[in-house]
Amino acid sequence: MVVNDKLNLTMLCDFYELTMGQGYFSNGYADRITYFDLFFRRCPDGGGFAIAAGLEQIVQYIQDLHFSREDIEYLRGRGMFTEDFLQYLADFRFTGDIWAVPEGTPVFPREPILTVRAPAIQAQLIETYLLLCVNHQSLIATKANRVVRAAEGRTVLEFGSRRAQGADAAILGARAAYIGGCHGTACTISDQLFGVKAGGTMAHAWVQMFDSEYEAFKAYVQMYPNNATLLVDTYNTLKSGVPNAIRVFNEVLKPKGITKCGIRLDSGDMAYLTQQARKMLDEAGWTQCQISVSNSLDEYIIRDVLRQGAKIDMFGVGERLITAKSEPIFGGVYKLVAVEEEDGTVTPKIKISENVGKITNPHYKRLYRFFGNDTGKAIADYLTVYDETVDDSRDLEIFDPEATWKTKKIYNFTAKELQVPIFRKGELVYTLPTLEQIRDYCARQVDTLWDEVKRFDNPQTYYVDLSQKLWDIKYGLLKHNGR
Repeated sequence: MVVNDKLNLTMLCDFYELTMGQGYFSNGYADRITYFDLFFRRCPDGGGFAIAAGLEQIVQYIQDLHFSREDIEYLRGRGMFTEDFLQYLADFRFTGDIWAVPEGTPVFPREPILTVRAPAIQAQLIETYLLLCVNHQSLIATKANRVVRAAEGRTVLEFGSRRAQGADAAILGARAAYIGGCHGTACTISDQLFGVKAGGTMAHAWVQMFDSEYEAFKAYVQMYPNNATLLVDTYNTLKSGVPNAIRVFNEVLKPKGITKCGIRLDSGDMAYLTQQARKMLDEAGWTQCQISVSNSLDEYIIRDVLRQGAKIDMFGVGERLITAKSEPIFGGVYKLVAVEEEDGTVTPKIKISENVGKITNPHYKRLYRFFGNDTGKAIADYLTVYDETVDDSRDLEIFDPEATWKTKKIYNFTAKELQVPIFRKGELVYTLPTLEQIRDYCARQVDTLWDEVKRFDNPQTYYVDLSQKLWDIKYGLLKHNGR
């Protein structure tokens, strides 16, 4: 679903996409077929991989791509565009092809998450929105996956709506966090729109509203006996909060035979307080009472408190997840990699920079992932020219494209092409999976990565290599254009 169906997002573009579009139009390039790759250069937080997300919103955007009469009038008022070009925009629709890796796929630097084949103006115009979708949701899905892995199987909920940078960031951030592995969200509208289960109980204001903490707890448990989670740190966690919670559980839940309940802490030393609270609850017979915590958590804090013996069943993770506070930029880029000549020949294009990391991989390409038949684990990713195929019935030697003397023989493997067709000639050919399917797929695909790649700090670099043919083309272009 579209978060804001009253706003025509076609105009959510950088102005240079329009000025360049008129330039293409005036110079006879409007219909020239181009190929663009969307990729990123480095993983957030120094991690070993990222999680691709945002494709569903791109599909919705492409399907609704049009310039309204108000848009054309605005552009006419700028006094920069010819009437012929404005008429072209008035009749505009996307007629190109798009391939992408499915949402939830682990991805690595400098490999195409999404590829566009389209007339130049069309391909250029959609740049900003494609980057916006992929950059934001991939960033949050990646952060969420780190947090979820740190929790080691415990429930993680996304709690960050009120700290997100705007409504869309909160709503779509909850969606992305769910893809990354979170079990739910505090954001109600994300449940309404996407089915990301929303949950929550009380804030400190509820406890403060009553004359006593005990009365606040009792009133709440009487209303919601089947969802009784009490916030126990408003005054004193161990001296009043936990004892009052136990008293109310005994008075209200025990006579009903209800054993499911919980307490939540939002402050203090989580390791010490949860250990003591667990002991108090168990001694009172509430062994099934779950303990949840919140308060500026991230993957490192979660990992540390668990190592210190914290007794925690659920984590509510807010601002540091929804904003990816430790590194709030994904860094995806969108670059021209080839053009198509009138006879159908595909001519590779390359961007060269003194910053080696900004040199692009040219050409219309295929992206493969190699899986070991004996382990099911991902061995390497492999970029080829579009007209190449990989014969996985034979051994294959791959090499580091930056240090070519580093080689590795791949054997007993299965090659899987990662990108799938999304649009052909402007028509959607991809069946969008449900969010639950995306989340499950993500978990399975992350499980194919070796633990060394999944380390938070100094992860093993995953191989993303070029075929010999693609490497020859790339370095031929570097030599030719670098003169």
